[in-house]
Amino acid sequence: MTISVIGIGRLGGALALALAEAGYEIENLITTHIENTEKIAALINPRPKILSPTELGKISSEIIFIATQDFKIAEIAENLVKNLQHKPKVFHTSGALSSEILENLRAIGCQVGSFHPLVSISDSRLGKERFRNAFFCVEGDAKAVETAKNIVEDLGGKSFSIKTKYKTLYHASAVTACGHLVALIDAAIEMLSKCGLDEDEAKNVLLPLIESTIENLKTQTTSEALTGTFARADFETFEKHLETLRENVSDEALRIYLDLGERSTHLAEREGANRENLEKIRETILLAKKKFK
Repeated sequence: MTISVIGIGRLGGALALALAEAGYEIENLITTHIENTEKIAALINPRPKILSPTELGKISSEIIFIATQDFKIAEIAENLVKNLQHKPKVFHTSGALSSEILENLRAIGCQVGSFHPLVSISDSRLGKERFRNAFFCVEGDAKAVETAKNIVEDLGGKSFSIKTKYKTLYHASAVTACGHLVALIDAAIEMLSKCGLDEDEAKNVLLPLIESTIENLKTQTTSEALTGTFARADFETFEKHLETLRENVSDEALRIYLDLGERSTHLAEREGANRENLEKIRETILLAKKKFK
């Protein structure tokens, strides 16, 4: 299959490189950032053409990926409607938007869908390796989804589909698991740095603990993997945490601890932790949170 990629940032570049290695012919890279795209094109054989967004009428590929920022996708889709001379399958790579944003392309006979790799891409050349064994969320028209699943398989990944109406909820889940995880770790680093370690030391001390927790989650449910104060329903230790956090960390970090502590009590309850103590913890959390209002 022949492919054109519109938007050669970190994800678009990684996708072009990975697809080329998987045997697809990358015909065109469409971009406003020529210098970076030249570096990507030089790694692909045969070398794709580099086009500007004003040259969409030159595209004749069977598949088009729109890998731009979310706010540009609708505009790109409208320009494709005005310029395409054929009816390709068109995918966008946004995590938050569904295939509905490509409705105008569907209306002219294109099969459309969304194609989102559930993996963090910080560099195109390193990112292409991360598609292997990654999960991809695909949704859209039936034929487009079928093609997307085949592409995912060729990239060495695994695909799953959701209903179009849940696409944004899916993305919120991904942000919570990735971006919010980083924010949570930053709050933990803040707490540990108050003990006299600098931020780099605190991060290095916490990383093995974080990694061991991730390993536990590979084979256990979330409630089984929960350890520590809340898993034990240890009210006395929780009270000591609350006291020292009030004295030493920001209100923001304290709120994070309280919110996640409340969620942890429900996980602990699933595993049979002492209900009386869990209820005492919940009541104390509610009282503590009232002070922030």
